[in-house]
Amino acid sequence: MPRPVVPCARETSGPDGRGRRRPAAVAGGAAVASAALLLSACGGSGSGDEDAYSIGIAQPVSHPSLDAIREGFTEAFAAAGVEAEFEEQNAQGDAATESAIAGQLADGDHDLLAPIATSQSQQVATATAGTDLPVVFMAVTDPEDAGLVDSWEEPGANLTGTSDLNPVAKQLELLTEADAGIDTVGVLYASGETNSEVQVELAEEAAEELGLTLQTSTVSASSEVQQGVEGLADVDAIWLPTDNVVVSALESVIQFSEQQDIPLLASDAESVARGAAGAWAVDYHAIGVQSGEMALRILEDGEDPASMPVETQEEMQLTLNPGAAERMGLDLPQELLDSADTVVDESGSSAEPSADAS
Repeated sequence: MPRPVVPCARETSGPDGRGRRRPAAVAGGAAVASAALLLSACGGSGSGDEDAYSIGIAQPVSHPSLDAIREGFTEAFAAAGVEAEFEEQNAQGDAATESAIAGQLADGDHDLLAPIATSQSQQVATATAGTDLPVVFMAVTDPEDAGLVDSWEEPGANLTGTSDLNPVAKQLELLTEADAGIDTVGVLYASGETNSEVQVELAEEAAEELGLTLQTSTVSASSEVQQGVEGLADVDAIWLPTDNVVVSALESVIQFSEQQDIPLLASDAESVARGAAGAWAVDYHAIGVQSGEMALRILEDGEDPASMPVETQEEMQLTLNPGAAERMGLDLPQELLDSADTVVDESGSSAEPSADAS
């Protein structure tokens, strides 16, 4: 009979003598993060089962896409009937806290670590370097470029995971399909995010082929997003990569786009539900599930992260928000709406499949 899942977050870490099943030895880490950083789902310590796997989840900031990844990851264990305890920590956009969280989790008595997004995964990689503590990173745009793996096919160490690389060329092409008069596209991103830099490079290549001109504006923190987007007042449209700093302050960008009648396209469906006009995007909840299934293959089947190829999503979905587009001065063509996988309703708070979508 499958064992029930224990979906809780432990408030303590470190060797506790409970004799969990472990696929690999855990080596030491670095600094200990404050207990106030822990997100607890079930209260005090010591509430877990002796036979449960212990998994540390590190999240760099809160926004719907990253939250969906985390939820999908834990749901994979529930679906498999595998018992696990999840210590969930969130840096809330602070780089120093990301480092502290990584060190604390690496120094804890965990069977596997699961960092979300590029920056947090890099911190965990540093904290676990030279150990055999398995790490499954989630939604890292280009893990090879980020220095996490030797190659996509053969990661080569204790890390493997999933990529959320989105179809950048299709994103920009979507703008031209929505309005043939768009010539200049503004791009807002955090200069310190490796994943964003990769996407901007791809956007520059795609823009040249499409005859578009890119104008970039960079920020270093979410508090700078308002000022950063104001530097794009002269563009015909704005496109956002999957940038955690910018997306965590998305409402500022949406408000600016509506006030200036500048259509805004995102790179994730959750941002469309929040008020962007549209996106070709991966399913972030599905990425979380996919990552959880990879973790289960390591924990349950003994697979080695070093030889597990980084996984991607093959299918992308087109999500459109005609109400948001109209508020930004864009009338989405009916043909485009008919081709969408999901059309967000007028309130912008929920999504419905398009009646004509395949």
